[in-house]
Amino acid sequence: MNQQVPGKSIELGVCYYPEQWDESIWADDYKRMVEMGFTYVRIGEFAWSVFEPVQGTFSFDLFDRAISLAEESGLKVIMSTPTATPPAWLTHNHPEVLNVSKDGTTHHHGLRGHYNYNSSTYREFTKIIVEKLTKHYANHSAICGWQIGNEFNCESNVYYSDADHDAFREWAKEKYGTLDQLNEAWGTVFWNQTYSDWEQVFLPRVTPADSDNPHHALDEKRFVSDSTIRYAKLQADIIREHAPNHWVTTNGKFGHLNHHQLTNELLDFYAYDSYPNFGFVFPEGGDDPLFDRKWSWNLSTVRDISSQFAIFEQQSGPGGWVNRLEQPTPKPGQIKLWTYQSIAHGADMVLYFRWRTAIKGTEMYWHGLNNYDNKPNRRVKEAAKIGEELKRVGETLFGTDYLAEAAILHDYDNEWDGELDTWHGPFTGKSIRSWFKAFQYQHIPVDCFTIDDDTTLDQLITYKVLVYPHAAIMTPKRAKLLEQYSEQGGTLILGSRSGYKNEYGHAYMKSFPGLLSDLAGVEVSDFTRINQYDDNPLLEWGEHTLKAETFNEVLTILREKTTVLATYQNSYYANEPALVKTSFGKGTCYYFGGVFNDQLASLLLMDTGLQTRSELTLPKTIELAIRASKDKEYFFLLNYSGEEQTITLNEPMNELLSEVTLQSTGTIEPYGVMILTKV
Repeated sequence: MNQQVPGKSIELGVCYYPEQWDESIWADDYKRMVEMGFTYVRIGEFAWSVFEPVQGTFSFDLFDRAISLAEESGLKVIMSTPTATPPAWLTHNHPEVLNVSKDGTTHHHGLRGHYNYNSSTYREFTKIIVEKLTKHYANHSAICGWQIGNEFNCESNVYYSDADHDAFREWAKEKYGTLDQLNEAWGTVFWNQTYSDWEQVFLPRVTPADSDNPHHALDEKRFVSDSTIRYAKLQADIIREHAPNHWVTTNGKFGHLNHHQLTNELLDFYAYDSYPNFGFVFPEGGDDPLFDRKWSWNLSTVRDISSQFAIFEQQSGPGGWVNRLEQPTPKPGQIKLWTYQSIAHGADMVLYFRWRTAIKGTEMYWHGLNNYDNKPNRRVKEAAKIGEELKRVGETLFGTDYLAEAAILHDYDNEWDGELDTWHGPFTGKSIRSWFKAFQYQHIPVDCFTIDDDTTLDQLITYKVLVYPHAAIMTPKRAKLLEQYSEQGGTLILGSRSGYKNEYGHAYMKSFPGLLSDLAGVEVSDFTRINQYDDNPLLEWGEHTLKAETFNEVLTILREKTTVLATYQNSYYANEPALVKTSFGKGTCYYFGGVFNDQLASLLLMDTGLQTRSELTLPKTIELAIRASKDKEYFFLLNYSGEEQTITLNEPMNELLSEVTLQSTGTIEPYGVMILTKV
């Protein structure tokens, strides 16, 4: 499917819950939305018991009135299926629909996401409510599209009900065909785990040391993804059958779900929920944290799924449940900063969460634009200003593409395998953070790119530099593709623990880095983890001395075209190679026998010769993102600092939001935004 956000301009909207508010205030709410420049209102995702208060009795009156009034006010409506929150009558009468934890504890009614995808009962009730809704609203002129459920795999991304165990058994039968093949894939000869009957096969269950068979656990994630997509397809198919003129999407990005497959097979475009304030609640490890700027990496992973996408929940206030996720109030300017952060990275539609803060329930502190009192406030004014700006520039920016000459590679196999395997999984997160900082602080836009066995050379060769930090699982097809990329002139950067596992997670009987050894020009002769009792080894790279943290591989040079860039110091492997550079065809492969830190990533990026754009000289606190049409580039400058910043222009440029021309310098206010074009 060709994913494209509908419309001709970047437009705003808001999430609204008419069932939570007295009908007497709906008209005023809608009126103010329109005055703020909003086009869309998203409704319905948690209203199953409103649509079906008791089993088999359906009522659409409340939403009929709410939708008609929205249309009269000039708003378009995004309707949602309410399947993320099954009603009490359903979970009470049919407890088999409830999710179960690994230890056998049932997730009862009282929050959300407490169902399981594989219950035939839940699937049947889902079919009924989605059919009733889509048939009822198929021809309503106010409704433009549908959101399926809400945030798949958010509250839980593992499922252990009886229905899930049964479905997993059938999934495994289809995947492997025979028990002999399953036993081989899961390595069950180890610790006498061999299965002799299909009835013995379950999802991973509680074990004495709480350490699952890693190959079994990897297939668990694949199964959960397939189950989620199967459940989403049930709904998408019904909507397309009964409401063929409406687009279909879903929102959020959570674990154990192949979002590329979901989007390509089912959705008209992808939608994300963007909460940059989480960066202050859960700052990434290490020095100099990115905080809300880290969300640009999250948005890059979304852009990888769909080059243009929608934001269905853009943070507009302090967030938090009554018992967790405590977040500060956005400072003046941050709502605008975060909105344009989303747009800079490819968002062509932005909906704020939410219109008014809930006065009851678990999310009564997850504030929206309006506070409980419904009085004007600075957040409302800030969003209205953005609405005014997008009325002027939204059409210009709509449909433009993000420009990047580098990408950080990702794949689902290693992500899922690395959740259990602490010998490579945690390394990837640490290295990606360091590399993203390097690109950010050197003002070089970077993509996330998900690689699999269907990836083509034409897709990769568009990038001058690819970073693939710790690809433990490596298939022969992917290894050959990376070789072809370097042969054609690309620069590839690899880290330790690469290339040594097959698609099942088994280790190859090869020296590390396994299938990538020829490309990297090295093999590993020795290796060690660095624990808290070791003196941290150092790297010596010319005049630079760096820490060799977390994991160290001692490299043996295999090829004449391999140059040693850095060696270890102050350890038993002192003076041995740690970082090398190999000519491969027309290109280059760097291999580092360790885990990347901020300093090393920055130095390596400079060594590749990749540079920022010459038009601008920017301070560290400014992010540069570039979107482009066929004949014009738009330079987004995002200031994540609470202080005014000065930029230098090496040629005159027009600023779209203020409609002024800057000659040689300019200033960006605290948390400010500029969008520049060449004169």
